[in-house]
Amino acid sequence: MEERIAQDSTPIFQRIKDFLVGEIAAARWKEGDLVPSEQALVRQFGVSRMTVNRAVRELTAEGVLTRRQGSGTYVAPQKYQATLVEIRNIADEIRSRGRAHRSHLRLLREETCDDALSAEFELAPGTRLYHSIIVHFENDVPIQVEDRWVNPACAPSYLEQDFSTITPNEHLMVAAPLQGATYGIEAQPAPGVIAAMLTIEAGLPCLVLHRRTTSGGRVASVATMWHPGHLARFTGSV
Repeated sequence: MEERIAQDSTPIFQRIKDFLVGEIAAARWKEGDLVPSEQALVRQFGVSRMTVNRAVRELTAEGVLTRRQGSGTYVAPQKYQATLVEIRNIADEIRSRGRAHRSHLRLLREETCDDALSAEFELAPGTRLYHSIIVHFENDVPIQVEDRWVNPACAPSYLEQDFSTITPNEHLMVAAPLQGATYGIEAQPAPGVIAAMLTIEAGLPCLVLHRRTTSGGRVASVATMWHPGHLARFTGSV
């Protein structure tokens, strides 16, 4: 085992992390399960206790594992993550965690924007925009309501897309290549209509991400994304 690890360019501690995360992603270890002890991992990988400790310590800091004094290390409740700085397709994020993505289209049509939206898009009041509402699921659990408005000048074929097979993000990255983005995030109680789509009680806390993207010198999209607070966390780096 030592020789095989030594020939791999990936740092040993990272290989151990990948192994542990892989077991969780494959559902061989589930939330609350006790994971092998550090001594067991030392024997399995033929490495030092310090190397194993680093892998376990980092996964604990990342919220993948949780340690209980005098008891052992367990699989932590798995919150899904959404990146803030890098705009990623939610379907890719879910699949990267080894889980299944599907979506349910609730609305797709052209509408007249109100004064607040016209100001965000820097367009005249009464301009027609495209509007979509989509619920995204991770392993059949609703984790995001995506309420998006799109500038037809940036994505003229938006209403023609089959959003059961692609996401708005995937389409817009081609139709309106990203030039820039601004974000806002806050905690809000779920209104009744949002709560129903997320299958939570009205008034429960949600993390709400408001994102405005630009392309070709225009505001291309304004999206408000609701996430059930007990399942979500946002990460990012600069």
